[in-house]
Amino acid sequence: MNQTVRVRFAPSPTGYLHIGGLRTALYNYLFAKKSGGTFILRIEDTDQKRYVAAAEDYIINSLKWAGIEADESPQKPGNHGPYRQSERKELYKKYVQQLLDEDKAYYAFDSTEELDAMRERLKEAGSSHQQYDAHTRGDMKNSLTLSSEETKAWLESGKPYVVRFKMPKGESIQFQDIVRGEVTFSSDQLDDKILFKADGMPTYHMANIVDDHLMEISHVIRGEEWLSSTPLHVMLYKAFNWQAPTFAHLPLILKPEGKGKLSKRDGEKHGFPVFPLKWFNEEKDVEQPGFKEIGFLPEAFCNMIAFFGWNPGTEQELFSLTELTDAFSLERIQKGGARFDWDKAKWYNQQHLQNLDNEALESLLKESNSDLLEGKENDFVSKAIALVKERMVFPGDFKKEAGFLFEAPSSYDEKNVRKRYKEQNIPHFEALIEAFNGLQNWESAEIETTLKSYLEQNELGFGAILPGFRLMLTGLMGGPSVFDIAAIIGKEETLHRMKTGMTRFLEIKAAS
Repeated sequence: MNQTVRVRFAPSPTGYLHIGGLRTALYNYLFAKKSGGTFILRIEDTDQKRYVAAAEDYIINSLKWAGIEADESPQKPGNHGPYRQSERKELYKKYVQQLLDEDKAYYAFDSTEELDAMRERLKEAGSSHQQYDAHTRGDMKNSLTLSSEETKAWLESGKPYVVRFKMPKGESIQFQDIVRGEVTFSSDQLDDKILFKADGMPTYHMANIVDDHLMEISHVIRGEEWLSSTPLHVMLYKAFNWQAPTFAHLPLILKPEGKGKLSKRDGEKHGFPVFPLKWFNEEKDVEQPGFKEIGFLPEAFCNMIAFFGWNPGTEQELFSLTELTDAFSLERIQKGGARFDWDKAKWYNQQHLQNLDNEALESLLKESNSDLLEGKENDFVSKAIALVKERMVFPGDFKKEAGFLFEAPSSYDEKNVRKRYKEQNIPHFEALIEAFNGLQNWESAEIETTLKSYLEQNELGFGAILPGFRLMLTGLMGGPSVFDIAAIIGKEETLHRMKTGMTRFLEIKAAS
């Protein structure tokens, strides 16, 4: 690729970072790394009314957790800073003034009431465009309709005003989008957007264009909700006689039902997060977990969100961040929205968890299960992990899947005890205890052979002994091989649990 690639992720710190935003950051990062380019984090904090002080830290911490590291950012300045728009405030005035001087923008002094009246008038007239544009600007209070003296007096009075872009009439606006192909808009459908606000700050549109130009952004990769703004941006580039970047507008991440953009309410409804890190739900006055707190591994999370709108063109589904970088291309991003599938999301985490080497998995599980593993011998812990590794989706599942290895059951599945444990089989369990006690080599295969031999000698089916044996050792039906469980907990503990179980089972059956 001949062009030097410079891309940016430019979130607004107005709230928590949605996974759709993090996916945008990931695609920008992957494209930059694949192209040997630069990935920039720029904080677009021009909307001071909706600014949330903690949101910037949340954005930065989310990217850090996911392993998406910016080459240039507020924390890692390069040669194109500052990287917060609020710190670039004075810079924008120069470019707004240039547009004013070249009659490509104008001052507008209309009050809220006057704007409402204009829209109501157009509505009553049956107009399909109730907006401030080339058709209505001549009837409004602005520097195009007032004399230069009146305009000067208004500006010097300190009364509020805005600067609007003077959208040309009758132009066809075309641009090439990597995802969507050729896109065409008519300038007659567009309004005269505000570029500079009464509070002295530029709007998103103005700051975005100036910053992308000055930061030498080569590709703008962003969500499809910005597609409708792109014609204005193209016209602003044209107004400044600047080269526009290449655009790629990403598909939405959709609700599980497939209709509409995924929202936090969907997460609450279906029981899954939509934010990468824990967040405070102000409506419920409670802190709620994100993907990190639920137990997602960063690489599994990135693997999952990468596939919300992109695929490598092969059958491979599991990727490390490095492998995603090697495989990624903007051309393989789909146009249509990607439906969020929680079961598939969990599958990604399960696969990445299972693919961890034993040492890494053991370290991870010790962090999230310290109460269970503290003081346990490493060999015992390793065997326990190996036994239940394939049954875990999250590190927190370890206690549920392997807790019985560390502690004898304090309760039993009483329904199955009553159904599957027959008193006439008590002598057989007592005989098995004796047989097991005589084993010199306490290994899974030997335990299994001993039990099966006893069943054959006594013409018993598996159903007479095996369910009761499992219930004695774990308290539950289902799980890993009961012979592996017995081997791990040891002979003494196995025999103890069998004896305890026989006593408890009689009590359970007597109480029923």
